[in-house]
Amino acid sequence: MQGVKPSSYACDPTTLFAIQLQLSPLGTKLFTPVTAIAVIPARLGSTRLTRKALRDLAGLPMIGHVYLGVSASRLLDGVIIATDSEEIMDVCQKNGWHARMTSSQHRSGTERVHEISNSAAADVYLNVQGDEPLTRPEHIASLLQVMEDPAVQIGTLKTLAAPLDIPNPNAVKVVTDAAGRALYFSRAMIPHDRDGTGPAHYKHLGFYAYRKPALDRFVSLPESPLEKSERLEQLRFLENGIPIHVGETPYDTVGVDTEEDLQRVATLIARR
Repeated sequence: MQGVKPSSYACDPTTLFAIQLQLSPLGTKLFTPVTAIAVIPARLGSTRLTRKALRDLAGLPMIGHVYLGVSASRLLDGVIIATDSEEIMDVCQKNGWHARMTSSQHRSGTERVHEISNSAAADVYLNVQGDEPLTRPEHIASLLQVMEDPAVQIGTLKTLAAPLDIPNPNAVKVVTDAAGRALYFSRAMIPHDRDGTGPAHYKHLGFYAYRKPALDRFVSLPESPLEKSERLEQLRFLENGIPIHVGETPYDTVGVDTEEDLQRVATLIARR
C-alpha cells in the first residue's frame, strides 16, 4: 500500500506495545495502565464532501472502515461513534457498531468527544476523525505512547509527508520543537524552504488523545483567530498556551476531504 510501511515487529504490534508499557527502558519504573476510550465523531453535514461518513468504500461506509480499524486495537476499553445523524446511527445499529447520539449544536469533533467524556469515564479519550478510513492499530499504540507521561494533556501524531501532500492544502502540516511539542499546524507548506536546504515536512494525522481537563478547557474557550483562519480546531489549544505533544508514526493515512481523496483511498484499499 502506498505510503504505508510493513510492520517490522515479530508479533502483533499492539500486544508488543502493551508489554512495553509495563516496563521502563531501565526496568526501574512500572507504568500504570490507563483506561482509554476512542471516540469517532461523525456527521453528514460536511461542506467539502457531502455525506462523506456514509460514502461507499469497497462495499462498506467510510465510517465503518474507521470503526473497524480502531476496534482492531487491543489497547482500548471502548470505541464509540459519536454522531448527530439518525441515518448514521441507523447504519451503525444495523452493523453492530457502538454509537451514541450527540448534540447537533457541536461545531467540532472535539466538542463531540467532550460530550461523550461527560458520561463515559476514562483516563484518556482518543479522537479518531471519521474521515480516516486507513486507521490501524499501530496508530492507536503510538498515540497512547505519547500519553504515557501523565503530565501530557493532549497528544497527536505526525508522519513524513509524501511529496504530493506537501503543497496540498487538504493535508495539514505540523512543525514541532525539540521536545516534540507542536509549534504550529497549517494547511500551508511549513516550514518554508527559503534557501533550498530541503527540510523535512511532516503531515499531521487525524488522531488526538486528551485527558478530561484538556477537553473541559477546550469547550470553555472561544473559537480562536488562527483556528478560524486555518479551519483547524487544534489551534485553539496552541493559541491559549496549551501544549500538544506530537508522536511520530511511519504509517501514513489519507484523510478524506474531496472526491479525489475518496478515489485515492479506494485504490489503496483495493491493493490490500
